[in-house]
Amino acid sequence: APLGVAMTGGFGYHSSGDIFLAFSTANREAALAPSGRIASADFIPDTDIDPFFDAVIESVEEAILNALVANDDMTGRDGNFVPALPKAWLKGNFGASQGK
Repeated sequence: APLGVAMTGGFGYHSSGDIFLAFSTANREAALAPSGRIASADFIPDTDIDPFFDAVIESVEEAILNALVANDDMTGRDGNFVPALPKAWLKGNFGASQGK
């Protein structure tokens, strides 16, 4: 997820409010093994899980870009105003170069 944020030019800071969830691909028994015993873990090999990392990066980047483009003008806390991105300008400058 942080790489998807970085792809859009963002930075991750302690106070940014970003929340990321992680999961393990190992078998449940490995995490629940009794203390003092040797546990074995079955997991997806690193090279086979790379496409999942790519998908997460691309989906986070896409979600951020969608949020930027699909927004409206907004007035927030303390009267702070942020105008929406001009959709016609975006389409004219970026849509044409993508063949859209």
